[in-house]
Amino acid sequence: MKILGIETSCDETAAAVCIDSKIVSSALSSQEIHTKFGGVIPELASREHEKTLNLIVHKALEESNLSLEELDGIAVTQGPGLSGALITGTSFSKGLASGLNIPILGINHLEAHIFANFLAEPNLEFPFVCLLVSGGHTQLWEVKDFMSYNLLGETRDDAAGEAFDKGARVLGLGYPGGPEIEILAKKGNYNAINFPRAFVKENNFEFSFSGLKTALLYYMDNKNRKNRADVAASYQFAIIDVLVKKLKYAAEHTNSKNCVVAGGVAANKFLRQYSKENIPNRNIIYPHPSFCTDNAAMIAYLGEKYLAIGKTSKINFSILPNMKID
Repeated sequence: MKILGIETSCDETAAAVCIDSKIVSSALSSQEIHTKFGGVIPELASREHEKTLNLIVHKALEESNLSLEELDGIAVTQGPGLSGALITGTSFSKGLASGLNIPILGINHLEAHIFANFLAEPNLEFPFVCLLVSGGHTQLWEVKDFMSYNLLGETRDDAAGEAFDKGARVLGLGYPGGPEIEILAKKGNYNAINFPRAFVKENNFEFSFSGLKTALLYYMDNKNRKNRADVAASYQFAIIDVLVKKLKYAAEHTNSKNCVVAGGVAANKFLRQYSKENIPNRNIIYPHPSFCTDNAAMIAYLGEKYLAIGKTSKINFSILPNMKID
């Protein structure tokens, strides 16, 4: 089965081709225009998708050595995401599917992030626990089987990725904040400052990062600003320490041997190192960094799994900006 995947949920324009569960091409364009604003501007994101999407799709097809007529179906992000960005991708995909007379399927972006781990570990077996951690979501999932998921817990306020972005802004760093903090943190001592960790000592699956963000703001207002590397390292450690301890508890609670981490924050090297050091006797799986951030490979892969069992969407399906995993 040959599936074209298209992703335009936020500020990444991406297309990929999956053939028989293998990604044969993956093309992506990152929108650098948002950097100067310190965050994504929805209207600009939509316009950039409109400019770039056709070129990205043709690049993915060219790299896969396929023509449009050889495609068996199209998978596109239905949600969650920015409304205008989602409309751009789904409208393009609907027109293409209609013209080619092939099935189309709207894909849940969050579910696709979970299944990106199968691209890293094709032999990954159910059940497993997943820490889904990105700019918009921080969740713990018990993945029992394909289409069988149990939400264990999630953040009550800011997502971890959002905490990184806001923290970077307080520290005077660029956007996106996660990579910026990670680079600066390498020069600092992560034990220099004991920032607060909400719920870290409680046996639950809840997260909260708003208090940490406020603590950083007060610290920078009242302390010496010359030790920014120590501040960045300590702030990053406060976030990652909570993520790893909650993932460890989830693995123990569900008696899962496999732990997977998905979403943009999964690309953080310190998170990868710290989790493997502090969650013993478990198989910790991370996707390749290119499949952690928003990408179309995960959309194409999950789309193929659904299309293979006959699941399709009507051509007039709606976008779902606040889409959740059932």
